Amino acid sequence: MFKKLSTSVLIASAMAVATLPVATPNAFAAGAEQEEKKKRPTRLASPSVGKKIAKAFDLYNEDDIDGALAIVLDIDASKEYDQAYVARFIGTFYAMKGDEEKALGYMKKAVEPDILNAADHGAALKLLADLQIMTKDYRGAIKTYKDWMDFTGQEDAQAWVRIASAHNELKEFAQVIKPADSAIKAFGDKQNQNPYVLKITSYYERKMYSEAIDVLETTVQLFPENKLWWLQLGQFYQLTEDYPKALATFDMAYQQGFLDKESHIKALASLYQVREIPIEAAKLYEKHLASGLLKRDEANLFAIANAYHAAMQIDKAAQYYGELATLTSDAKHFRKQGMLLKQDEQFKGAIVALNKALELGADDTGRIHMSLAESHFYLGQYKSAYAAIQKASKDPRTRKVARGWVSFIKDTAQRKGVSI
Repeated sequence: MFKKLSTSVLIASAMAVATLPVATPNAFAAGAEQEEKKKRPTRLASPSVGKKIAKAFDLYNEDDIDGALAIVLDIDASKEYDQAYVARFIGTFYAMKGDEEKALGYMKKAVEPDILNAADHGAALKLLADLQIMTKDYRGAIKTYKDWMDFTGQEDAQAWVRIASAHNELKEFAQVIKPADSAIKAFGDKQNQNPYVLKITSYYERKMYSEAIDVLETTVQLFPENKLWWLQLGQFYQLTEDYPKALATFDMAYQQGFLDKESHIKALASLYQVREIPIEAAKLYEKHLASGLLKRDEANLFAIANAYHAAMQIDKAAQYYGELATLTSDAKHFRKQGMLLKQDEQFKGAIVALNKALELGADDTGRIHMSLAESHFYLGQYKSAYAAIQKASKDPRTRKVARGWVSFIKDTAQRKGVSI
């Protein structure tokens, strides 16, 4: 059985999609090349500012980000447009250097006056939102991504994913669904797994398991090659106690080679047991004990022995209880092995195992002596049978039955001409 679900298991961090974009000279100059959605006057930087920006570009093209940053930091802009324009460059260069906090401050200065040319303002809004995500200003990022899409008129799938991720980080789980659905719509035919991850997380956190299952039933069709979807769907079926579907799902995952961990095999075996198909559980354990995927430890040997016993494969159950007994030197396992061997009429083996159980201090000695008496009797060893039944008759729990056997053993031995 799988461990209890947790959000960390359910999702690979959808926040990872919020990587910082790398700006290019074309991106800086995009305002002159793109059609503006919002009509606003086209502005140009002051000549002195423009010259220094051009020099910074030269250094940027030589991959000298520090040199380019030093130039733009040294610009003393007095006009409001120049200040916003320069702030965007500074913020972008700091972002390239990985200094998100400083980049964030300058991108806010670039955006707040709302006077940059349309393409420049849109790009600044986008970078500001990305920086807000990276600095964990989730509330700010939600607003800025929406502002960016409103301003540009774009329905951006990744922006919707990041909005949903921000709500998830804020534990506003109910508010995750709408932007996640918007992301799914925006991705169109090129579906991405992240919005589905976020929807499942939202439903799981709110204990809306049926809704989570609906999403997972979609994901296994859209992304059949991803084993995690199959495993999670099976787990959710278990959560809702829909064991037939859980078994069918895990079995399909197994047939595709997706169950490649010990916990996976145990989960499938457990479902076979729940569905009262213990023979399949036993065969599954046996196969993967042989392959080495399952350790030959006490827990696994007990599980396979118990499964074979439930499947009424007595000889196989006795075999694995014997291996378990040898591994652990535990009297109860020798006792179980002996009882099963007696049941399977393997009386010689039963006697060895039962005596070992007594030697190791097993409980319920009355029943063990009873089984020893029966085993010796059916082997024609009447003297040993009689000795064992005498001991069984001294145990209050087996006294009544044992007394009936005492006379039966004596009479049989007498008929056979055996002195006891």
